[in-house]
Amino acid sequence: MNVIPFDLLWQYVALEFKEDINGCHGLSHWKRVEKYGLRIARHSGADESVVRLFALFHDAMRINNDVDEDHGMKGAELVVDLRNVLYTLDNTRFKLLFDACRFHTDGHVSEDPTIGTCWDADRLDMWRVNMQPDERYMSTERGRKLAARYYAMAILDPSKFEIPRCFLYTG
Repeated sequence: MNVIPFDLLWQYVALEFKEDINGCHGLSHWKRVEKYGLRIARHSGADESVVRLFALFHDAMRINNDVDEDHGMKGAELVVDLRNVLYTLDNTRFKLLFDACRFHTDGHVSEDPTIGTCWDADRLDMWRVNMQPDERYMSTERGRKLAARYYAMAILDPSKFEIPRCFLYTG
C-alpha cells in the first residue's frame, strides 16, 4: 500500500529548504509545477502521485538561485531519505520519481509519460526566470500545446497572462 501524506511532506520539505522559500525555486514554483503537472497528467496518463511528489522534491535541495548543477541528484537523494519514513511508494513508482528528480536538469525529453509530465511541468514555469517555455523541450503532446499556448497568450495580450517573475537576471 502506498501512503502519501502530502500535507505533512510539504510542511517538512518547506521547513528544511535552505534557500529562500519565497524565491524563484521555492514554494510558489513547486505549487505551479504541481498544478501544471496535474493538468498535463489528465492527458498523458502519468501517475499523478509521482507528479505531485516530483513537484515538491525536484528543487527542494537547491542551495542557490543561480547555477546549482547537483540539485537534481540531491533532490533524488531526499526522495530516498524520506521513503518509508514520511511516505511509501512501490519500487516502480519510486524509480520513476527518483529518475525524474535526478535527471530533470539535463535538458532531455522522455517517452515515459510520468517522467515526461514531470519535466514538462517544471519547464512550463520557466517564465519565472525570464525564459520562454520551448515546446521543442517538452516530452508530452499536452506539454507542447501548453507551451505554445502560454507563449502566444503572453505575446498577444500580456495583461491577461500572469508571468510569474520572482528572480530577474542582472546580467
